[in-house]
Amino acid sequence: MTGAVRVSCAPDGDGWTCDATIGTDAAATRHRVTVSPDLVARLRPGSEDPTELVRDSFDFLLAREPRESILSEFDLQVIGRYFPEWESRIAR
Repeated sequence: MTGAVRVSCAPDGDGWTCDATIGTDAAATRHRVTVSPDLVARLRPGSEDPTELVRDSFDFLLAREPRESILSEFDLQVIGRYFPEWESRIAR
């Protein structure tokens, strides 16, 4: 992989929609992730912005699978269905 994970989040209804790009090379992948306020409150108490949580979640995924295997669009909490340890590892 070339480059880091770049994430930008914007309020969307009752939560956020975040766009993530993995890499800066020609094969960079792009992902759209929705995040609920409940999930942010549970995993990052006191945080008003999910950007760091999403970035950390992509780092978690990249330690386990190639960027091309990550879904292009998903709700952040779905990671726990594939990786049950995600929530405990990502919580602060």
